[in-house]
Amino acid sequence: MGATASGRTYTKGLHDLGNGCYAYLQPDGSWGWSNAGLVVDGGQSLLVDTLFDLPLTRMMLDAMRRAEPQATARIGTLVNTHSNGDHCFGNELVAGAEIVTSAACAEEMRLDGGSKRLADFKNNAAQMGEAGRFFAEIFAPFDFDGINVAMPTRTFTGTLDYPVGGKTVRLIEVGPAHTRGDVLAYVPADRVVYTGDILFINGHPIIWAGPIGNWIKACQLMLDLDVDTVVPGHGPLTDKKGVAAVKGYLEYIAREARRRYDAGMPVFEAAQDIALTDYASWGDAERIVVNVATLYGEFSGGAAATPGIVELFAMMAKIRAARRH
Repeated sequence: MGATASGRTYTKGLHDLGNGCYAYLQPDGSWGWSNAGLVVDGGQSLLVDTLFDLPLTRMMLDAMRRAEPQATARIGTLVNTHSNGDHCFGNELVAGAEIVTSAACAEEMRLDGGSKRLADFKNNAAQMGEAGRFFAEIFAPFDFDGINVAMPTRTFTGTLDYPVGGKTVRLIEVGPAHTRGDVLAYVPADRVVYTGDILFINGHPIIWAGPIGNWIKACQLMLDLDVDTVVPGHGPLTDKKGVAAVKGYLEYIAREARRRYDAGMPVFEAAQDIALTDYASWGDAERIVVNVATLYGEFSGGAAATPGIVELFAMMAKIRAARRH
């Protein structure tokens, strides 16, 4: 019998899901506050993601070593679910582990600019107006200096069954969706799936890559799996109800953005115009700007000019400020 999500509290730290599966949660799940996972069996261990900086990752690894001292004295395998820094910037602290991800994710990690790009952005935020102020606000708790992201040492496409002791962790490539190379880590024996940022629970997803149809298919894939416990990339533990909610959100914004694209409405105006009443309790509603911009690019077949990252952050800052009043 697998672990279940029912009755579990959303508190910071390591949560024992049973049968050697763990989730490390970081409330409130907003910008940068990501989750990770651990699977142990037969003295072996597989870590799903690291965190946004080195102090946070050290804290997580210390908690895991207290819970499973034999299996985590040396982490054998690290799976990065995707290339965003809040899921890989702590990689260097898992010295000697085999780092596994999709080929597309590995390529994106190499081209991304990594922690230096974010450190430079944060250090120069004062010169970037609204975008810089917003960036500095949401990423204030994190230290991007001095990080040397350890790169993947093994890649795959499609699926990869990875042994951990006597059990199997099935890695399933579902990107491009949130990013170019998203990966799910599914533990069939324990009916647990670690989703990376294919799931944001109680927070608005953000579509950096698309196409949105792939993301919707990834949600349907999870709904079709034999799963009790779902560990999202951000937010509290959930089950298939959480998966269905995210799928519904993606379907809704795809329809609404398409209507406004067809009407010739600009990205920022469309982002302001789409009603999010049904998702009013979800955090980070300003991400609708990025989602609309990505969808417009998709609808146009790449012909529409996509706003740059500074422009996107400036627009998100405006949306957030407007919703606060």
